[in-house]
Amino acid sequence: MLYQKTARFLWVLFACLALLSLNAQAQNAKLPNVMILATGGTIAGTGATSTTTVGYTAAKVGVEALIKAVPELSKVANVSGEQVFQIASESMTNEHWLTLAKRVNALLAQPNVDGIVITHGTDTLEETAYFLNLVVKSKKPVVLVGSMRPSTAISADGPINLYNAVVLAGSPDAIGKGVLVALNDQINGARDVTKTNTVTADTFKATELGMLGYIVGGKAHFYRASTRKHTVDTEFDVGSLSALPAVDVAYSYANVGTTAVDAFVAQGDVGIVHAGTGDGSLPARTKPALVAARKKGVIIVRSSRVGQGIVARNGEANDDELDFVVSDTLNPQKARILLMLALTKTHDTKEIQRMFYTY
Repeated sequence: MLYQKTARFLWVLFACLALLSLNAQAQNAKLPNVMILATGGTIAGTGATSTTTVGYTAAKVGVEALIKAVPELSKVANVSGEQVFQIASESMTNEHWLTLAKRVNALLAQPNVDGIVITHGTDTLEETAYFLNLVVKSKKPVVLVGSMRPSTAISADGPINLYNAVVLAGSPDAIGKGVLVALNDQINGARDVTKTNTVTADTFKATELGMLGYIVGGKAHFYRASTRKHTVDTEFDVGSLSALPAVDVAYSYANVGTTAVDAFVAQGDVGIVHAGTGDGSLPARTKPALVAARKKGVIIVRSSRVGQGIVARNGEANDDELDFVVSDTLNPQKARILLMLALTKTHDTKEIQRMFYTY
């Protein structure tokens, strides 16, 4: 009799456990599937002490450890991870971008991937985000995230940023919004956001054109969207590319000469972005070198080191006469990205100017 009661109890217990397991699986099936692609950066960094927030070592913690550090992720998404790179983002290269973009497109083409989060160092995060904004071929959310403090710091911002990024990548409201950046509880668009402070947690801002929304209470709240074309609506495709055209940025300042421009031309650049003062002004000593470069076939884009505002065509220079292109509101580092991709399609300056007004 005791044996029968024990057997009956165990059967009921196993049945209850099986039912709980089925319920858990049913609940997980309702959650979005988010892939985390890790590339290194401060979010994966470690410091000598818990108060080390500068002078730490970036790109030390692997993706699995990042995920395990935020167990709350399992409540908002079915999360899996992949280590793509393990670098500090100041070392990001064109080759890294092409590898990352191809992997993102391959994953987003899979029906069981609803969104992607990319952990990234903050130094070049805005550049990677804008590159992907131009070449990702899916409306599914792609969210870049980083942190300003290493994982070992007392007030590390990486865990909450990662949680918010996964929430955003799994949100239906983020579909079709382009590549996004999620730090400091804020949602920013890849085109307009930039790093504005060397150390503070609120460094990423779209100062003039504004952020897109907030992530509060485990939910994404959008208030605006970019009007510029992106992702599936661009004309760029990196699928067959093994390299990007050589483009560099020549920075302007008082007493600047022609050293940078001459060196870039000599090494075979096909495009140069001039980060001019003010409204993209051309210094008297540098202008002849830029004009000579254009006559040799190098595409010249006038941008501004100011960081805000439109570089007006035929404003500080007669762009029509010089056959130059202006960057619109893109900062020099993002103008370089668009110029590289534009040069994979055409060397016609009128067509390239159209692209700068489109993207």
